[in-house]
Parts: sequence; C-alpha cells; structure tokens
Amino acid sequence: EVQLVETGGGLVQPGGSLRLSCAASGFSFGNYDMSWVRQAPGKGSEWVSTINSAGGTTYYADSVKGRFTISRDNAKNTVSLQMHSLKPEDTAVYYCAAEINDDYVRGKGTLVTVSS
Repeated sequence: EVQLVETGGGLVQPGGSLRLSCAASGFSFGNYDMSWVRQAPGKGSEWVSTINSAGGTTYYADSVKGRFTISRDNAKNTVSLQMHSLKPEDTAVYYCAAEINDDYVRGKGTLVTVSS
C-alpha cells in the first residue's frame, strides 16, 4: 500500500521558518518525482514544488521561489520542504504528492499556520 505521511507543520510567526518532511512507503520511491502542494482555507489546491526522482532538478511556484527549498533522501524514502521567510499567505495544509503508476497519490497533510 502506497503511503505518504507528512510531519513538521505548526504555528510560526511571519518571517519564521519551518521544515516539513514526508515519509514514503509502499512503492519504489527513488523512481518517482515528488511534489508538495498546499491548500489554503477556502481555496483550491496549489502546486508548490517538485523534485525529480534523482533529486537533481527542482521546480518552484513563483509564490515560493527563493524562500522554499525541496530536497529528498532516496536512501531514507523521504522528501522535505524547508520554508523560510514565511508569510501569512503561506498558511495552508501542505501535502506530499506523487503520480505513481498513473494514480495521483497524496498524504493526509500537515497544517502550517503563519500568524503573529
């Protein structure tokens, strides 16, 4: 069974930092690109970042470019999102996601709240 479990969310002040992690299991992690997406309260899902299977290529939404860094450890089957200079508009549930064998899979998410 494919599982993606996100951790690391919480309450942070504007300008602060958080690091999210996603533990993957049930599939050959190193063969798949991995992504982070987010959903703010009352809004649709927004793609945040993607890292390719080998970890050498990364992509970011304009809204987070220069502030967020995606990385992965294929030996540990984990993908992370380091977030700096957080803004109130970054408040959302953050999901780890992947397209595995034509199925879009995501975890249950972790809530990030940016507020003073």
